[in-house]
Amino acid sequence: MRLIFLGLALWIGAALGAVAQDGALQSLDTGQDGRGWEAVGRIDIDGKGFCTGALIRENIVLTAAHCVYDPAGRVIAAERFHFLAGFRRGRAEAYREVRRVLPHPDYIHDDRRGSDPRLIAQDLALLELAQPVRVSRIIPFPVAPQPRGGETVGVVSYAENRSEAPSLQNICTVLGQQQGVMVFSCDVDPGASGSPVFRIQDGVAQVVSVVSAMAMLDDRKVALGVQLDAPLQDLLLLLQESPGGAGQRILVPGQRNDTGARFISP
Repeated sequence: MRLIFLGLALWIGAALGAVAQDGALQSLDTGQDGRGWEAVGRIDIDGKGFCTGALIRENIVLTAAHCVYDPAGRVIAAERFHFLAGFRRGRAEAYREVRRVLPHPDYIHDDRRGSDPRLIAQDLALLELAQPVRVSRIIPFPVAPQPRGGETVGVVSYAENRSEAPSLQNICTVLGQQQGVMVFSCDVDPGASGSPVFRIQDGVAQVVSVVSAMAMLDDRKVALGVQLDAPLQDLLLLLQESPGGAGQRILVPGQRNDTGARFISP
């Protein structure tokens, strides 16, 4: 995960001083702890690294685009990815190979420009699984329109120092947004790239953003994420229209998914 330094206050306006008390990271070590979050998983990349991703359909995983590139700027072959839904302490609720990797067509993977926040606006990718996940307790998440500044959200992530079980931060804050990028007070670390940011509505967890990078703002660590609306719609249309498309209707932000995961407080 990239570390970005934000020097312009306009990224968050005056929101930083008004943030409510964020919740602490809670490790989802047991099946009871992780109930309702089984559709979040670790994306293993050829045994050499990992990111976080979330099912938004039975065969579609949402993650960050920079997770699917090698250091030379080439898209990594699909067979080198594995999605481990609900991975915890060496076991996954479901283990799937990846059939196809689809980064956003406007995303530019360039480590020399990695500190440019504008790259984050298209830092989004879809993984099409070789086989759908049809396990009763693993329910894909619905996608919702972007949250407003000051709204409370949460994040579920794996990370470098907590790779064996996901962690939940159920309270953090939307600090602001600009040029397709959202700024959150959420606590993220290397490895958390691609983590879903959630809004809870009527007891249902809805994905509203994907974590792209850590940032430092006035000596405080914050998270940067993608505004999903336009780039996700682009990807979903491309997936359906391209050869070997997903073969099923995929919901875009704001549409209802009647199988949406229920949020159950640990």
